[in-house]
Amino acid sequence: QVQLVESGGGLVQAGGSLKLSCAASGIVFSAYAMAWYRQAPGRPRELVATITTGSITNYADSVKGRFTISRDNAKNTVYLQLNSLKPEDTAVYYCAAHLLRLRETPDYWGQGTQVTVSS
Repeated sequence: QVQLVESGGGLVQAGGSLKLSCAASGIVFSAYAMAWYRQAPGRPRELVATITTGSITNYADSVKGRFTISRDNAKNTVYLQLNSLKPEDTAVYYCAAHLLRLRETPDYWGQGTQVTVSS
C-alpha cells in the first residue's frame, strides 16, 4: 500500500518560515521524482516545486528564491522549506510522486497539509 504523508503545516505570520515533510512508504522512493503542489480556495491546483531522481530542482516563479525542495532517499522523505512567507502562500500543500520522471499526472498523491499565512 502506497502512502504519502505530509506534515509540518500550520499558521504562521507573514515573513515567517515553515518546513513541510512528506514521508513515503510502499514505493521505491529513489525511483520517483517528487513534487509539491498547492491549492488555495477557489483556485486550481498549482505546481510549486519539483525534484528529480537525480535531485535536480525546479520552482514556480512565485516561490523562486523563497522555497527550497530537497529529498532524503535514506529516509524516504521529501521536504519543502518555506521562507519569507506571504499571505498569498496560504493553501493546502500536497506532495506527489512521479515514477522515474515528472509527468502531467502524478502516480500518487498525499492527503495535503494546510499552510495559513496571516498578514
